[in-house]
Amino acid sequence: MTTAADVVAAIRTAIPAPVRPTTVDTFLDGDPDREVAGIAVTTMATLDVLRRADDAGATLVITHEPLYFAHADDARAALESEDDPVYNAKRALVRERGLVVWHLHDQWHDQRPDGVDAATADALGWTLDPAAGAAIATIDETTLGDLARHVARRLGATALRFTGDPAARVRRVGLDLGFRGATRNRALLRRDDVDVAVLGEAHEWETGEYAVDAVAAGIARGVVVVGHVPSEQAGMRAVAHWLPGVLEQAGIAVPVTFVETPDTFRTL
Repeated sequence: MTTAADVVAAIRTAIPAPVRPTTVDTFLDGDPDREVAGIAVTTMATLDVLRRADDAGATLVITHEPLYFAHADDARAALESEDDPVYNAKRALVRERGLVVWHLHDQWHDQRPDGVDAATADALGWTLDPAAGAAIATIDETTLGDLARHVARRLGATALRFTGDPAARVRRVGLDLGFRGATRNRALLRRDDVDVAVLGEAHEWETGEYAVDAVAAGIARGVVVVGHVPSEQAGMRAVAHWLPGVLEQAGIAVPVTFVETPDTFRTL
């Protein structure tokens, strides 16, 4: 019998980065000793994703984002004290369908290159510069507007936004995917070898204001804000492609399915 804990142990051993002493990569719900009939890999385990994972025959769901609305899984006590109906509905579904949910975030990011950055660059047809010290790629010169359209199309973003002149010429692109924070966003934008930064999401009163001013000051050409889920989805699709080989080496015969998470936002 293969348990969810067995699968997680195989994954942790195979990723070429150590497990952090303190990590969010933990079981978020369900019994780790439950037998695994199938595995679903996803970016964000929404109710819709959980239902589709169960319909696909998965008992173990591996998600890149948290299950109960907080990165460190520290909102649960508040949600329970509030008798939150959304939390209650989600927990009920996990229990009724006997799902086990595990968070794979830190260790996949801690690879070099970062597992999400590398997979997203590949999905965009770009190659990261190994000597840059950050996720930076040199692309064929294009306009900021065409770059934004390319990113939206290739990553499935339905609510992409950008700052800067759409006619501005860009060639060096930096990636700060998911939510990396204003400090990292600023450091990327002010680099001499970055024309435009492609971000997952950003605080508008921090990175947003800085980006507008960076463009006005001639320090950067622009910022593209993709959306959190589409900016990291390629990274979890890569996990789903990689995992069957890991399981085979560990002597585990369990099917793996990638369950795509649609962009959580859309525009009119």
